[in-house]
Amino acid sequence: MEYTTVTDTTAAGRKLDDLAPVYEAVFAEPPYLEGPRDVADFLERYQREHKTPGFRLVLALDAGRLAGFAYGLPLASNTGWWTGFLDTDPPDEFTREDGHRTFVVMELAVLADQRGHGVGHALHNALLDGVTAERVTLTVRPEAPAATWYERLGYQLVGLTQPWDGAPVYRSMIKPLRNQDVSA
Repeated sequence: MEYTTVTDTTAAGRKLDDLAPVYEAVFAEPPYLEGPRDVADFLERYQREHKTPGFRLVLALDAGRLAGFAYGLPLASNTGWWTGFLDTDPPDEFTREDGHRTFVVMELAVLADQRGHGVGHALHNALLDGVTAERVTLTVRPEAPAATWYERLGYQLVGLTQPWDGAPVYRSMIKPLRNQDVSA
């Protein structure tokens, strides 16, 4: 397996056609059961997000075939990331962002036939390699197998969130990247 990190926004933009079928295949599976509208939302979101300063994309290639990808970016000072909690109200100091404090894993997807071989772990590690943020955050569906996988990687639960009307409930998780307490 070959891993490639892309930080150039133009190059990252050119990768969207490669990412789309992997995204579509992975998130069509239970528990996500995403369809064409969800894929279109992903395409639209990626076209904005890849232009963010600090954006990082990692590709996992198996004999030239895209087996998985992960991407993330720093949270901006005006982020709405820390809103929509159903069971907690994190303090202002916890939710304060400055464009450098927190890196968010937006997507991590591995094709079914490539799972169980360390591809996800390698993507995750490569994505965070060189990130200078204090902490990393992500959201994951509670019923997804990835939820317990992220716990094993050291992520801690912040709370349950529903980031927009009609959205599924997600577990908001956080992990320190430097030695410090990240609890809400």
